[in-house]
Amino acid sequence: MLRCALQGGTSKRELWRFSRGESRVRGLHANGQRGFSLVELITIIVILGIISVAAIPRFFDKNVFDSRSFYDQVLSTLRFAQKTAIAQHTTVCVVDTAREIGLYAVDCVTPLNVLVSQRCAIDEISYQYKICSPAGVQITSAHGGLSFTPLGSTPAPARIYTVSGVAQPITVEAETGYVH
Repeated sequence: MLRCALQGGTSKRELWRFSRGESRVRGLHANGQRGFSLVELITIIVILGIISVAAIPRFFDKNVFDSRSFYDQVLSTLRFAQKTAIAQHTTVCVVDTAREIGLYAVDCVTPLNVLVSQRCAIDEISYQYKICSPAGVQITSAHGGLSFTPLGSTPAPARIYTVSGVAQPITVEAETGYVH
């Protein structure tokens, strides 16, 4: 057996160490235990504490999530209005107030015919396509109507929408109707 071990590349010294119960792997203690030192564990706990102090308050501020969600809804609504105007080859009006934004047909009075109706808590009137802001979130712009022509452009000058709590504004370009 010793001869087979010697032919396999194991030296007599290593065989003698194995017979005494020593480990071949460096870094193990003499009794085979391994782990982290107390200093390393305390360092990790301190780092996790610092990270949690900075990160946890961001998760409990619901208004930040509501603002970003409403921002994304307004952006999607404006893009949907432009795409609908092009697809249906008709004028689509976008009417907004400080708390809501809705899509209307050519006359800017008749709600746009979409499958799902939405009822806002503000006025309790059902509209076919209207989004309402959550509590504490507002939209600011030159309130009133914005319309997309059948070519997707807007006859009005460029329009900028700002949602409270979100730094980046939403812009609708005048000539092209590009929403970004």
